[in-house]
Amino acid sequence: MNMSDIELVPTHTDPVERSYRKPDAAARRQRMRDFQSQLAVRMQEALTGVRQQTRQLGLQIGPEYYLLSLREAGEIVAVGTIAPVPLTHSWFLGLANVRGNLVSVVDLAQLCGHGATVIDKQARIIAFGPSLSFNGAVLVSRVMGLRDTAAMTRQSAAVDHAAACFYRDADGILWRQLDVSALIADPQFLQVGS
Repeated sequence: MNMSDIELVPTHTDPVERSYRKPDAAARRQRMRDFQSQLAVRMQEALTGVRQQTRQLGLQIGPEYYLLSLREAGEIVAVGTIAPVPLTHSWFLGLANVRGNLVSVVDLAQLCGHGATVIDKQARIIAFGPSLSFNGAVLVSRVMGLRDTAAMTRQSAAVDHAAACFYRDADGILWRQLDVSALIADPQFLQVGS
């Protein structure tokens, strides 16, 4: 439990005597909405700012780390109900409602040959940006915040599934560039039927 999860609530008229309790679910939801709004504002500022090409969203997908252009990123939501679609590959998780839009959700880690993504409280659904005109989303293990590629070393380009260039950060972590435009044009990605 973090100290930010605790709030002081007077239980007596004496200001010295206080008890502790966890904030209610509505307060936690409001803080999450506020955080998502702040993140959306920062993402929009990054899109319109001078450094838009170097600031990208860091993601962990399975055991690998990816960078996603803010132009290709849409809504970021916690994993809720995903309605399965029969007779599809196991990596096609189904359909989800993301802020009133029906999107197809793909477990990209599983599609790339890694195991299925564990859906826990860090897992998120990243919907594709509206500029792509494709109602899709990927399931990611966790969102790692904005990363600055200007502070990374570009590695030699090697083309594999949905990743065309690589960056190494100061900690030695290799980040792959996730090219959603190439991904949604890939025939394997579009063939969800088994």
